[in-house]
Amino acid sequence: MNAQFKKGVLELIVLESVRQKDMYGYELVEEVSKVVDVNEGTIYPLLKRLTNEKYFETYLRESTEGPPRKYYHLTAAGVLYRDELEREWTQLADRVWVFLNSGKENGEPEKDGSHKIVTIGLSNRYTKERLDG
Repeated sequence: MNAQFKKGVLELIVLESVRQKDMYGYELVEEVSKVVDVNEGTIYPLLKRLTNEKYFETYLRESTEGPPRKYYHLTAAGVLYRDELEREWTQLADRVWVFLNSGKENGEPEKDGSHKIVTIGLSNRYTKERLDG
């Protein structure tokens, strides 16, 4: 994946992961890695910055496998920030998608000779149909 694409969406993925459930650092690295390839050296500085900006609170929880773990919890400010990032991301993705498909909507054929119809739904999600053509 393009590094700039990953950098642009990583913060949103981290915020959403912690919104779903409190996590400790390595657990978060594993969760985010399901979406984009990251390592601890990428996640921990981001967690520190988001905590300093008051989007996360931290607490320690005892572990059966060693020392206590630092867990991250999304604050109310973090929820608002995450929601704003999602709106911005969705808006950008919508605009890019429309731009990339603008010629196809006007009847220009795909490389394989078929035509693509793009419908933008009310929830900013896309439905695509391929028509033989």
